[in-house]
Amino acid sequence: MSSMSSREEGRTPGTPAGHISVVHLPNAWFILCASSELGDKPLARTLQGSPLVLFRGEGGKPATLVDRCPHRNVPLSLGRVKEGQLQCGYHGWRFDGAGQCRAIPGFLGEPGARARCATAHATREQDGFVWVYSTPGVEPTTEPYRFPLLEAREYSTVRRMLRAPGSLHATLENTLDVPHTAYLHGGLFRTEEKRNEIEVVVRRSADKVEAEYIGEPRPSGLVGKLLAPGGGVVQHFDRFLMPSIAQVEYRIGDTSHIMVTSAMTPVSEWDTLVFAVVTFRLPLPRWLVRAALPLIMPVALHIFGQDARILKKQTETIRRFGTEAYASTEIDVLGPGILRLLRAAEREKAGAVGDAVHETRLKMRT
Repeated sequence: MSSMSSREEGRTPGTPAGHISVVHLPNAWFILCASSELGDKPLARTLQGSPLVLFRGEGGKPATLVDRCPHRNVPLSLGRVKEGQLQCGYHGWRFDGAGQCRAIPGFLGEPGARARCATAHATREQDGFVWVYSTPGVEPTTEPYRFPLLEAREYSTVRRMLRAPGSLHATLENTLDVPHTAYLHGGLFRTEEKRNEIEVVVRRSADKVEAEYIGEPRPSGLVGKLLAPGGGVVQHFDRFLMPSIAQVEYRIGDTSHIMVTSAMTPVSEWDTLVFAVVTFRLPLPRWLVRAALPLIMPVALHIFGQDARILKKQTETIRRFGTEAYASTEIDVLGPGILRLLRAAEREKAGAVGDAVHETRLKMRT
C-alpha cells in the first residue's frame, strides 16, 4: 500500500485530501483586539491570513482597513492617526474609516478617485472588544455576538486573551471536549478513573450544536473542589455557536453558576486567538471571590497551557503528514458537528441540519 493510499484510508469519508478542518469564513464577525488595546496609534492585526490595520477615526470610532497603502504598497500600520484619518508613513496619503482617500500632500486635484481608496472592513466596538467583519467592502447583515451576564450585578467577570497554535476547528473542539480532560488535565479537572455513567443530549441546529450532560457529579479534580466545595450534581452544557463561539456552562445547586464564553479569531490557518470571558456567581462574599482569583487563575492558565502544547503537537503532526486522519466515536460529541457547520458557512450555505433542532442521546463514562 502506498503512503498516499494509507493517508487517504485515514481520512474522514467524503472529504478531500489536505488540511480538511481548515476553514475560511466569509461574512462573519471576529474580535481583533480589546477596546483598551486600540489607542491613539494604528494597530496591526491579521484575520484569516489577511493583514489589517485598526485605528480610531473621527470621534474615536474604530475602523479597519487592509494594511496596504494603495499608492506604493507600504503597510498603513506604519503610519499615524491625524485628525481622525490614517496617514501613510511613506507619502502622507490620508484615509478615513471607510477607506476613502481624503488627502494627498502636494496634489492639487481631488484625492478621492476609486483607485486611490483603501479597502475597508466593517467594524464594531461592543462589550469591551473591537469586532471586524471578515468580508471587506460590504454592509453586514448581522451584528457581533453579545456576551451574556456582563451587566448582571451578582456576577463577577474575568477576561483573558490567549493564543492557541491550532486551527479554528481544532481549538473549538479542544475547548468543548470532555474526554481529554481526565488525561491531559488529570487531577486538575477530572481523574482517569471512570466512576460515573452519565447521559449526554446533543442538539444540533443551523447555527449551533450543544451537548447537555445529565447526572454529572461535581468534577473530582482540584478545579471542581474549588468551584463547589460541598459537592453536588452539575448542570453542564457545552455549546458551539456560529461562527466561532465556544461556551461552557456549569450550574451547581442554586447558588453557583459559571459561564466561560470564548470568542475565537482565526489569525491564520494554524493560529487562533482566544478571547475568553468568564462570568460567574459563587456562594461566597464578593471580597472573598476577588481574594481567591489570584489562586484560581494560575490553575486555569496552567490548564490552558497544557491544551496549547497538545494543540501545537497536533498541528505539527498534521502538517508533517500533509493531511488529517480522524477516527471518531459517539462520545466525540461536538467536534464533527462543529466542522459540519463551519464547512457549510465556508460554502455560504445553510447549516446541514436546517432550521429545526435535532436531538440525539448517548451514554458515556466520566
